[in-house]
Amino acid sequence: MQRRTVLGTAAVAAAAAAAPAAVGAATPRPRTFVLVHGAFHGGWCWQRVASRLRARGHAVFTPTWTGLGERAHLMRPGIDLATFVQDVSSVIEVEELRDVVLVGHSFGGYVITGVADRLADRLSEVVYVDAAVATSGRSPFAELPAEVRRARMEAAVERQGTRVILPPPASSFGLERPEDIAWVDRRMTPMPLDAYDSAITLQGPPAGSTPARYIRCTRPPLPQVAAGAAYARERGWRYAEIATGHDAMVTSPSELVALLEDQERLAR
Repeated sequence: MQRRTVLGTAAVAAAAAAAPAAVGAATPRPRTFVLVHGAFHGGWCWQRVASRLRARGHAVFTPTWTGLGERAHLMRPGIDLATFVQDVSSVIEVEELRDVVLVGHSFGGYVITGVADRLADRLSEVVYVDAAVATSGRSPFAELPAEVRRARMEAAVERQGTRVILPPPASSFGLERPEDIAWVDRRMTPMPLDAYDSAITLQGPPAGSTPARYIRCTRPPLPQVAAGAAYARERGWRYAEIATGHDAMVTSPSELVALLEDQERLAR
């Protein structure tokens, strides 16, 4: 049965501050998190969340896809969605991770869907944070609203012999504080066009038999991921909302950590 929690930033922050007295155990069981970024971003976008999770005793990995972030120098023709799936899968395999909480933000939802299809035996949970949910055989372009697809195509240019999509303004991700906008704008890098125009083949439904959750950012809601949120609710995934912009890891890291640690009880 679907559970739904609606979280306000102030309410969760206040509850989190009181958590040791109310819950009795300030530090939850240590877990292993693999945090997967979205389009134009890199592992850097999880800094505020990762530092909080590590301070609470968790192991945290924040891989960056080939050609983005600190790996922008590796941009080349042929980088597609399957490349990103391999990037994240390789971290889990090489680091010999198990019982992983696999978290994907935005475009990263396509990626974690592919990873979960390949490495279900390594995962304990899959968490979609305001993310797309991949459909087998369909490209991200095929699932985007027509106006968003058109904007992405119009932003495509040639870089390092590769067709790439230039980043939109950081403000389009629900950021409001000038310092956050500047921080994200400085770090975003172009996305390879083929990543939007390629598909992955799944052996089963998204997340398969792995427990899945969806966290929807609602202030303001991003239309591009509405279909992913609807998919999660229709299939009875556990569902929560957080009253912040799309880049919740930047705007509301403490509240997002509470949800990733599954502290929904704090909002009751």
